[in-house]
Amino acid sequence: MDLDARFAAASAKIKEAASVGQILGIIAQVLIELDDSHTFFLPPQHQTRVDYGWTMQMIGDHCFVNSVDKDSDAEAKGVKIGDEVIEAGGYKLGRDNLWKFLYLYDVLRPQPLIRATLRSPGGEPRELELVAKQTTAKKIIDLTNYNEWQDIVREDERREDRERDRFKSFGDQLLIWKMNNFDLEDYQVDDTIGKAKKYKALIIDLRGNSGGWITTMTRLVANLVDHDVKVADSKERKQTKPLMAKSRGDKVFAGKLTLLVDSDSASASELLARTIQLEKRGVVMGDQTAGAVMTSRRYGYDSGLDVVIFFGASITIADMIMPDGNSLEHHGVVPDEVRLPTAEDLAAGRDVVMSYAASLHGVTLDPLEAGKLFDFQRKQFQ
Repeated sequence: MDLDARFAAASAKIKEAASVGQILGIIAQVLIELDDSHTFFLPPQHQTRVDYGWTMQMIGDHCFVNSVDKDSDAEAKGVKIGDEVIEAGGYKLGRDNLWKFLYLYDVLRPQPLIRATLRSPGGEPRELELVAKQTTAKKIIDLTNYNEWQDIVREDERREDRERDRFKSFGDQLLIWKMNNFDLEDYQVDDTIGKAKKYKALIIDLRGNSGGWITTMTRLVANLVDHDVKVADSKERKQTKPLMAKSRGDKVFAGKLTLLVDSDSASASELLARTIQLEKRGVVMGDQTAGAVMTSRRYGYDSGLDVVIFFGASITIADMIMPDGNSLEHHGVVPDEVRLPTAEDLAAGRDVVMSYAASLHGVTLDPLEAGKLFDFQRKQFQ
């Protein structure tokens, strides 16, 4: 790929652009064309915030509604969890383009509504215009103002609380760890596994976990495998370096292990799942993962002096080559046991995957109760 030619063509288009929105689109498009999951433009934050009131996810080869907000336009128009998304915004959505759609509608160019064609289980397709809830934020945030700074801090705290890890235990038989992000320090991973050692089995639920710190992932491997492991070769532009996990020896969790994954499990989640497979350490169960496995670095930029506009870019700096010689990028991890909820399961709130996984460890967990174990954490593209 001739990057110089592509960037020159994008620069020429920018000079002819009629609006700031067009300029942002041109910048985003030239990076999307690289077809790299971890390379994308981070535009300035929009003053107008939109909340569509519903979200969707790939399950197998089909796209389904997986959340509907109370009192949203989507709820008022009969959208329900478990509805199949046949088309949205003029796009037929699949594993190859759903993330691009979410990036366009959530980050790059939020829209006042989404035109979608949905189908409820056993029903006929219906076309809907689903209006988003719009709020206008302050045009300028004064970071030297204590109150405005505290508003940002409080919002971060609320987000962290929504996304914090959660746990559920069943006697001394089973511990379920709902792991939402790979953002733990080494001591936090060690402490969690130290508690898990009191149980005969551990289920780590990585569904919806889009990744995070490589160091968290390697520390987790070090706590799950009783010998040193080369997780992958980090293939950079000019060198290749092994990514190692040094085992904690007799401090590792030695019980039975199951990992749950889905189409939103990405990056560090996929590296962990594939390592567990290759080491034959446990069972990976659920849906094929996202196939978004690179190492990236975020570069922040700003424009202005007294009034500053912040923007940036995520840029891939290394591919991760697994010990079997393959990259997971665009491929993902195929579970040892493919277990998918049906549209009816989604509509009824049944978590049949968790229920089945628990049964393998001697715990009877009704699918409806399994679906209530953890609150739904809505995760937008970041």
